[in-house]
Amino acid sequence: MPDLSRRDFVITGTAAIAALTASQAIPVHAFPSQPGEEVIPWLDQPPANPVPDAVANQLQWEQLNSWLTPNDKFFSIAHYNRPVIDAETWKLEVGGLVKRPQAFTLKDLMARPRQEVVFTLECSGNHGHPWFLGGIGTAKWVGTPLAAVLAEAGVLENGIEVVFFGADAGEEIVSALASGPVKRDIKMRQHFARSMSLADAMNPDNLLCYEMNGAPLPPPNGFPMRLIAPGWYGIANIKWLTRIEVRPRRLMNRYMARDYVTIRKETRDGETVWTETSVGRALLKSVAAKVTRKNGQFRIIGAAWGAPIDRVDVRIDQGPWQPATIDRSEQAKYAWTIWSLDWKDPLPGEHSITARAIDTTGQMQPAMDDPQIANKHTYWESNGQVTRRIRM
Repeated sequence: MPDLSRRDFVITGTAAIAALTASQAIPVHAFPSQPGEEVIPWLDQPPANPVPDAVANQLQWEQLNSWLTPNDKFFSIAHYNRPVIDAETWKLEVGGLVKRPQAFTLKDLMARPRQEVVFTLECSGNHGHPWFLGGIGTAKWVGTPLAAVLAEAGVLENGIEVVFFGADAGEEIVSALASGPVKRDIKMRQHFARSMSLADAMNPDNLLCYEMNGAPLPPPNGFPMRLIAPGWYGIANIKWLTRIEVRPRRLMNRYMARDYVTIRKETRDGETVWTETSVGRALLKSVAAKVTRKNGQFRIIGAAWGAPIDRVDVRIDQGPWQPATIDRSEQAKYAWTIWSLDWKDPLPGEHSITARAIDTTGQMQPAMDDPQIANKHTYWESNGQVTRRIRM
């Protein structure tokens, strides 16, 4: 099937708007962009990407003009190679501590019950480097529920962790003790893999995904099959999936135990304590995407995600926080929320714009000087308030 075209998006969006108008007197929409609306570029443009082979196709925030991110504009990340897979010969193995090991072809999985979820996928390193601001996108993912596959395999009582292996692989070198104080390097070829608890894996929203925005998964995004774990950072959503293995203990490979680990300094009873936690679920976050001008009128448009959003506040320069208007025309449990704020009569010159999200439990996106962010010594899980600069 073809990618979701702009025409299809407009038709779908128009139908959704019409339905909403019937139930609400004054609907507010951030998209589509208004005819003749001009985008004012940010002053703080990111520097060149130093690792284009690993991090590709970042979202250009100033070009954000749809709730769903088109496949050809969706970011992708490769930790090892980018495998080329023949869908006709590909199989997904399910094994380990199960009663009935299984192997599925792509046709087998596509013939199973179909389920979809709209999910905003973000890399946990997004905004962790000055050049990395666009590791995020929202898509409609389609596949078959993972939980049913695990249930049919029959997880044994001592199976508590589920490991997901991708086809991408590379060589790792790990320093280890041999005898006494002598160290030796162990070289090993490893497939990319991550794990989660059996309870987390059995979430009914998790998908063995083969379709993205109405088309087969693009090769950079995991063709022919990937895991989609809504609510988790991208690292947990394994691409190029080839094997699922149930084990009696947690996986402790590079990408679980040594990399994608957040190190944070905490103070307990006057003592400094360092904590190390493996990156997992996505955190509450918002950003100002762009500032537009039309007929002398200005508005700030942005997105918020990571939790059910109650409201978004925006601060211009060091002024008071102002409530943004939430666009309720397109919403889903795991998808970003689009917001906008009319900017009345901005003065000429340079300005800063900061956004903060507040979820439905009252939790607020932390400021950059909040200990939760300031005491973090790795760039993963960077959900501090983002400030952008612009000249009017």
